[in-house]
Amino acid sequence: MKKVITYGTYDLLHQGHINLLQRAKALGDYLIVGVTNDNFDRERGKLNVVNNVLERVEAVKATGLADKIIIEDYFGQKIDDIQKYDVDIFTIGSDWMGEFDYLKEFCEVVYLPRTEGISSTMLRGEKQKKTRIGIVGCGLIAKRFVPETSYVSGTEIIGVYDIDKAIGDEFARRNNIPNSYASFDGMLHDVDAVYVATPHLSHYEYSKRAIESGKHVLCEIPLALEKKQAEELYSLAEQNDVILIEANKTAHCPAFNHLMVMIKSGAIGEVVDVEASLSRLLPDRTRREFDAAQAGGSMYESAVYPLLPIFRLLGTEYSEMHLYSRMENGVDIYTKGVIRYPKAVCSFKLGLGVKTEGNLVISGTKGYAYVQAPWWKTDYFELRYEDQNKNKKFFYKWDGEGLRYEIQEWISCIINKRHGSARLTKDESIAMAGVMQQFTERKNFSEI
Repeated sequence: MKKVITYGTYDLLHQGHINLLQRAKALGDYLIVGVTNDNFDRERGKLNVVNNVLERVEAVKATGLADKIIIEDYFGQKIDDIQKYDVDIFTIGSDWMGEFDYLKEFCEVVYLPRTEGISSTMLRGEKQKKTRIGIVGCGLIAKRFVPETSYVSGTEIIGVYDIDKAIGDEFARRNNIPNSYASFDGMLHDVDAVYVATPHLSHYEYSKRAIESGKHVLCEIPLALEKKQAEELYSLAEQNDVILIEANKTAHCPAFNHLMVMIKSGAIGEVVDVEASLSRLLPDRTRREFDAAQAGGSMYESAVYPLLPIFRLLGTEYSEMHLYSRMENGVDIYTKGVIRYPKAVCSFKLGLGVKTEGNLVISGTKGYAYVQAPWWKTDYFELRYEDQNKNKKFFYKWDGEGLRYEIQEWISCIINKRHGSARLTKDESIAMAGVMQQFTERKNFSEI
């Protein structure tokens, strides 16, 4: 039996895909089709895939042309698959001419003609009208946001608003943005979606006004400093049929998501401890981060990051939480939190002006996961075991500032009318706001 293998994303499956599959099928007796998974697509820079991997697998299956469908997870897998399945012919579209000649060492390589005049990119362009985005707040993070949107199709920044009109004007000029608005309401009138990049205390108010105006919202961390505010925002988003996402870039990072999936699948057994740290040395104490009147301090600034793996792996229903902080001029320059669950205990350390290792360690009954500092920018992690011969290292890409991953998820949710993201759920976001509130109210709080 002559076995043939081919690979593709198969997004928005179209006649061009079907023609290629038919031609591949005709080359032999048994056709294996590899469908790229979502994380692998993101690692390769494919941030605009409309259908998720399950939808794409079902679409290929529905053609009736594939005898076997496999998932492509990593670079180099093609060689492994060819040897594993004893493949005779590898085939791919002619737009890849020459790219896979290295596989000739293992099997015959055939480049098939593509169907002209149709592609997934073309269909995405037709299906996906551009989302007109307005930015509120023209600070440092907004400067990073603008170039990152260029990697996500279907986005168009049409305006900015800042309480200081001169700052907004200059930001628009420097970034070739057509409009700088004198009022937030004026910008809301012209946009489909809003990126909230203002100081912490105004996140709730700007997000609420945008949602009530029927606009999708991507809000910088923290979404809110009170649990009831976060609950209200998500409830309003559902009522107004718009997408609200908290802009936690780690939550949308391909490597971090792969780590979470592996651990949830039992790679290190039952999780009994999560330790996460994040700190920065900021010598300039005049910055907003050290201003109590502007919700400065390490908790408000960074707590959502270490809370992410804790809540993702152990849930939001913890037994108790204790916080220990070193305070200066009304802000915490260092905070350690201890969170107890019925069968686990977790801790996190945060610092502004206090430096710590900044890694992530997740301990389980069969082994542990280690992510080196800065763990929130996950591009590498290890699974470690008692038998060191079983240790595994995993390497991934972290492109640019990392904001493109959260932007892509936001736009994908908007296009597909998918309320909420599995990478940072509504419940997790609300629970994080609850921790902020607990810190504010100083419950179970000790000053060191």
